[in-house]
Amino acid sequence: MTDTDRAFDRAFAACPLVAILRGLTPAEAPAIGDALVAAGLTLIEVPLNSPDPFDSIALLARRLGDRAMIGAGTVLAPDDVTRVRDAGGTLIVSPNTDAAVIRATRAAGLISLPGYFTPSEGFAALAAGASALKLFPADGTTPAFLKAQRAVLPRDARMLAVGGVAPDNMATWRAAGADGFGLGSNLYRPGATAQQVADAAARYVAAL
Repeated sequence: MTDTDRAFDRAFAACPLVAILRGLTPAEAPAIGDALVAAGLTLIEVPLNSPDPFDSIALLARRLGDRAMIGAGTVLAPDDVTRVRDAGGTLIVSPNTDAAVIRATRAAGLISLPGYFTPSEGFAALAAGASALKLFPADGTTPAFLKAQRAVLPRDARMLAVGGVAPDNMATWRAAGADGFGLGSNLYRPGATAQQVADAAARYVAAL
């Protein structure tokens, strides 16, 4: 286990919520990042289809890297893994199961959180070295779907539900086997103020 793996274990144990900041700009990044960390979040991703994502990742990593793990979402190619690492990011989150991206992530010493939907994709992601699995889109299915998968996927595999997660449905997902959650537009959407994000984050943390 690497130091980065241990850091992820600590961050996940402290708060198993991944903030998905799709559409974040570098100008917004410091205030939004500060608000999230103050609320207790320790895992933050900037999707690569945001404006100037590598600049935002670099800003957040320099500012918050001693208090949270920063990385990228919507990572679709191994070359992007290198760019995230060079920007100071340590999390690589994808919407899909791509073994090449997962292997490149682990070879770079980073944390791999690939999206999956079927048991076959889940097993393939774990075999390639995934650090945890992201059920996506969770709002395209039900907690019962995850519970059924939990019966066959490895017991020690960490599972995050991503998509449509709100404070009032987290308990149902937890009971079905979700260890954590990815939080998107219900937490942050372009144009949101730092105070709005702080308030939303506080609701999620309280719901845990």
